[in-house]
Amino acid sequence: MNTSQGIVIKSTGKWFSVTLDDNRKIECGIKGKFRMKGFDSTNPVAVGDRVDIKLADDRNSGTIVGIHDRKNYIIRKSIKLSKLHQIMAANVDQTLLIVTIAWPETLTGFIDRYLVSAEAYRIPAILVFNKTDLYGEPEKARLTEWTAMYEKIGYKCIAVSALEKINVDLVASILKDKISVLSGNSGVGKSSLINAVDSLLHLKTGSISDAYDTGKHITTFAEMFALQQGGYIIDTPGIRGFGMIDMDPGEIYHYFPEIFKVASRCKYHNCSHVHEPECEVLAAVQSGDIALSRYQSYLSILQGDEKKYR
Repeated sequence: MNTSQGIVIKSTGKWFSVTLDDNRKIECGIKGKFRMKGFDSTNPVAVGDRVDIKLADDRNSGTIVGIHDRKNYIIRKSIKLSKLHQIMAANVDQTLLIVTIAWPETLTGFIDRYLVSAEAYRIPAILVFNKTDLYGEPEKARLTEWTAMYEKIGYKCIAVSALEKINVDLVASILKDKISVLSGNSGVGKSSLINAVDSLLHLKTGSISDAYDTGKHITTFAEMFALQQGGYIIDTPGIRGFGMIDMDPGEIYHYFPEIFKVASRCKYHNCSHVHEPECEVLAAVQSGDIALSRYQSYLSILQGDEKKYR
């Protein structure tokens, strides 16, 4: 039978670039029935997926006929089709969220939603604060504040400047020999950072819109790249919002490590951490042990309020 296996390295919606086990790269479509069968996703096949391929007679193209079980994936709700979800990448070792304090400003609500999704699928997450060469005293103060907040929770934070190559070597060492997905708002300098990490990669970069303080979309499709020092990165399109997939309201707090840590001490086992008496989470928020912005993000997700972060 004219079949093979490989890994999806690029998705353009209808077509997928696949690296076969013999290292050949081919373009593949997807079996029609397979595409429609029971999927509520805008992209049933994602970059990082290991797939079965039915090769064409010339063996230079093929059709994806099966997806192997995924060990994990990073997912968000589709912005245009709110009832569907979008798998951003699959089978990854870690995710790096590229954040900027300004130019453009990344909202903590956006950061928290991304971290919740990573926690839900057990993907280690690292926050990379880019464009530090542009920061004045107000931005430096906020960087210190945010770094302290997220490191206290347990997230690794790195302050970098892709332009001035500050801490780029540290990022490179974290990426070495791992499959990493890089995400962030449009305009945070994700492609510039990737280019700084690996001089052999020449990803397109863009400028910031002065009118809206948001980046222009440069990366339009997810794509996997091999790093010369070892490992792979999956570059994802710049996103302006992060819609949460439906979660059991009673489990959302599980994905906030600092809330989960103290929730076991609440008086009621089914405490929602919103209004109940003797709630240890509310007490921790009042004492400052849990950051107010994090708690507000928890409430926002619990209430299904996504407009601000889309």
